[in-house]
Amino acid sequence: MPAASADDQYLQRALDLARAGIGLASPNPYVGAVITDADGDIAGNGTYTYAGVKHAEILALEQAGPKARGGTLYINLEPHAHQGRTAPCTDALIQAGIRRVVASMADPNPKVSGRGFEALRAAGVQVEVGTREQPARLLNEAFARYIRHRVPLVTLKAAMTLDGKIAPPPSEVLETHTGMPAGGWITSQIARAHVQELRHQSDALLVGAGTILSDDPLLTDRSGRPRRRPLLRVILDSRLRLPLESRLVQDAATSRKNDVLVFCGSADERKQSELEQHGVRVETVPAFERNGRPDLPAILRRLAELEITSVMIEGGATVNWTALAANAVDKVFLYYAPKILAGTGSIPFAAGAGFSGMSQAAQVRHLHLHRFGEDFAVEGYLRDPYAE
Repeated sequence: MPAASADDQYLQRALDLARAGIGLASPNPYVGAVITDADGDIAGNGTYTYAGVKHAEILALEQAGPKARGGTLYINLEPHAHQGRTAPCTDALIQAGIRRVVASMADPNPKVSGRGFEALRAAGVQVEVGTREQPARLLNEAFARYIRHRVPLVTLKAAMTLDGKIAPPPSEVLETHTGMPAGGWITSQIARAHVQELRHQSDALLVGAGTILSDDPLLTDRSGRPRRRPLLRVILDSRLRLPLESRLVQDAATSRKNDVLVFCGSADERKQSELEQHGVRVETVPAFERNGRPDLPAILRRLAELEITSVMIEGGATVNWTALAANAVDKVFLYYAPKILAGTGSIPFAAGAGFSGMSQAAQVRHLHLHRFGEDFAVEGYLRDPYAE
């Protein structure tokens, strides 16, 4: 097999191993490692998980043992050369006699980026960077946004009709308390199953109190995949309207996972106490409303302090506009069903003042289309997660 082809194959394997860490590695990056021996045969593999502490390359070294000497490390992210929770991985690689390192990308942390490669090259290790870089960057975009700016990557997700409606007129919606969106499901079961995959990739979901009042959702990760910590369910609720009898609060009271967090303005002490007795965390945000909207940037900074690296907004029209108006959205994942609601009373994707003109409109770039049966989705970026 030609060397270039082998490099691509083994880096793809490293990426697959890294993806096995989704839900298990945050707030650290997803890293997978493959070590081949001097003959080019696989000698060791490793996937990083936060609870496991040991980095992927160390796990691969331990599995490879003496076969690592003279071999090659394939890894999706630059080995670290600094002292953190573990000793520098570069030291272990050098001591094990690794001859060559093939990495997809440098560490997105500007404070350490390149130092691992420098240490390896200084020890005579051949270093090559850039193979399968794009999928590697995509995999760790949340970590990049978090480590560079100390805010989580924010994805705005919505399901709508072809004419951009997320629900029928409120007067036509029956109260069901089943967790089904007001007016019924827009998209198909296959599209909704994919939403669970997006939830699994997220550290937190964020909605407004109106979504709880109208839909009564649980906001859980139902992918069935393992998580190191539960999905944080975040509610923007300026006046603490969250009902104690809602499924969300009742679930928090039963599970006691400490995974429901409400941000409010001035809290009613009695209601706050009742929610906290049900296992709901309540935090007051000074100046909760800025320009008539929740101070979402301040809330995101607080979530970063809690080591939340990624947030998916699944709110209604008001929260969607709040996020766009605050320039808080990094990417969108918008699902469309082949339906048309029409009518001035149907609920639009984003309700608010709107941007004043096309020159001010949020520009979505690097579009990617997905098909889910008859439904489709548009994925794109309003901001580069790797930007300075």
